[in-house]
Amino acid sequence: MRGVFANLALAAAKFTGGILGHTYALIADGIESLLDVCSSILVWAGFRYAARPPDDEHPYGHGKAEPLASIAVALVIFVAAGWIAIHSVHEILTPHHAPHWGTLPLLATVVVIKWALSRRLARAGATSGGVALGAEAWHHATDALTSAAAFIGITVAVVGGPKYVAADDWAALAACVVIAFNGLVILRRALGEVMDTAASEQIHVEVRRLAAVVPGVRGIDKCRVRRSGLALLVEIQIEVDPAISVREGHDLAHAVQDALVDAGLAISHVAVHVEPAC
Repeated sequence: MRGVFANLALAAAKFTGGILGHTYALIADGIESLLDVCSSILVWAGFRYAARPPDDEHPYGHGKAEPLASIAVALVIFVAAGWIAIHSVHEILTPHHAPHWGTLPLLATVVVIKWALSRRLARAGATSGGVALGAEAWHHATDALTSAAAFIGITVAVVGGPKYVAADDWAALAACVVIAFNGLVILRRALGEVMDTAASEQIHVEVRRLAAVVPGVRGIDKCRVRRSGLALLVEIQIEVDPAISVREGHDLAHAVQDALVDAGLAISHVAVHVEPAC
């Protein structure tokens, strides 16, 4: 939750700098920081709920809560991008004061902080495999880019004089495109997980390898792996000696299940179908 307080502080600084410095690009950037607060809370709530163990109503766990949180983040981003775009056009068409150069050091600081937050969350997302943390990291990265765009726009407006007074507003409008693209990337990844998109080929290969080396397994017929939040769900068909008993086949299926769950791949559920080898 430290990221929430950091974003609140950044939003307050941006709004203050934007109002006093007569730059809508910085105000738009402040809105983006408030979005980061909302998205951080949504991601935190989704992450906590997704980590709950399976129960009677949710035998496969609560992992889908994490991509659902990402979808909510994407929708908030789309609304904000539209709102900023409308107000940017209004500012471009309305005469106003030129931005103040004093907002530039603030924006430079914001870019550094946001990029650092993005890298930290990206590492956490890569470790956990969670789509929501990755979405949040991408959100912070694009926020750093929008701040950089605002920096360029204000610089042009300050250096160029009255002729380029709307440059920072054009920068805010350009930032809307980046923000909306950010939302599309997040939405696409989250929808893919909700729709049970298959896990990566690398994970499939590793699951097949782990199952194939279990003593008694003669081959792997089918293998399906999908992600559910922070966990992986596996359905696999193994080929065994047709002469073994039902009890031996049952024990072999459990051995495959244990080998996959204990492999450190975040596999939470394994369904093993046993069939006779040809």
